[in-house]
Formats: sequence, structure tokens, C-alpha cells
Amino acid sequence: MHDRVLVRVSEVDWAALNLLPPAAGRLLVATPLLGDPHFRRTVVYLLEHDGGGTVGVVLNRPSHTPVGQVLPDWHDAVSGPAVVFGGGPVQPDGALCLGLLDGRVSDEVGAKDIVDGVATVDLDGDVAVITPMARRLRVFAGHAGWSSGQLEHELAEGAWWVLAGSPDDLFSEGPRTMWRDVLRRQAAPLSLLSSYPEDATVN
Repeated sequence: MHDRVLVRVSEVDWAALNLLPPAAGRLLVATPLLGDPHFRRTVVYLLEHDGGGTVGVVLNRPSHTPVGQVLPDWHDAVSGPAVVFGGGPVQPDGALCLGLLDGRVSDEVGAKDIVDGVATVDLDGDVAVITPMARRLRVFAGHAGWSSGQLEHELAEGAWWVLAGSPDDLFSEGPRTMWRDVLRRQAAPLSLLSSYPEDATVN
């Protein structure tokens, strides 16, 4: 786990803008208060949230490393951009593959259901078996994690907004503008905050 550094930028009650509780399939969007470089202006897709903690992947940190450079068998199977995404600071040397699969899946084919058709995919499995049932696939290096109660504390501090998400967010073809794009589609006042300055100390 990494400490989140909050920057005091205004009198806005950022936490009051949260209308949804965390849950698998929802998004965590970093508020301008969140100054930790691991999470500044990130959008996180939640994979798990329960009494034991929270797990997700950062969606808007594509790397310059082609999937084929590290996983040659999977390069042609993944959705564009076909690069490894920086999923978060936890286990950054480990690879996690997420897929949008047709129908229910089972451990026998190297996949495990999460929510809304999204599943984890075993990269040691047979790509030829998985590919025909996968509409989209994406590979992440590392993930984001919170211990029990940690995310709730950060939400109360105003570090994150919890927003509705979808598989389209997880497999977006325009990840670099996702922070702005996700906020723009919300109702006011969140939609207005999509143009918040990059330098969070400027208000």
C-alpha cells in the first residue's frame, strides 16, 4: 500500500459529491485533492470490494510497451491500443489480463467472472481457446489495492469520486483523456470539473 498525499486546494466538499458506494464494475476517479503521483488524475476500474479490502486497475496509464514484447502469444488477441497498461503500484512486475467474454466462463478455460461479462483471464492458459469467446482483452502490469477500511477513509477525505462504470470504460480506445471524458458525461457539478487545471494548486 502507498500513502496518498492530499493537496489542499479549495473549500469544496469533494466527498459530498459521492453518490454511489464502491462496488465491482464501478469507477474510482481521483479528485483534484489526490496528489499521490501513483494515482493523480487516474480512473480506476474496481474488480473487488468487500470486507477484506478493495482491488482495481488504473485505466488511463497506457505504457509504450507492446503486449507482444512481453507476451508474444497474446499480442494479436488484445484490444487496441495493444500495449501493456500500468494497472497500479501493487505487484507492478505481475501481469493481469481482463477480458469481456461471451456468456459465462469457468476456471476450466482459464477465466473467472467478475461483473458485467468482465472476467480475469489466465495468461498461462491457451490463447487459442480464450480468443474465440473474447470480444475484448487488455493486459495490465500491477494493480491498485486498499486494505480493509482504507478506501472508505480516502473517500471521506475527498480523494476519490465513485462513479458508474462499464466495460466500455475498461477497454476504452482513448485512455489518455479518460479522466476528463468520464467527468464530462456526469451531471453538474462534476461535469464542470472536467476542465479543472492540471496543476491542482492553481484555483
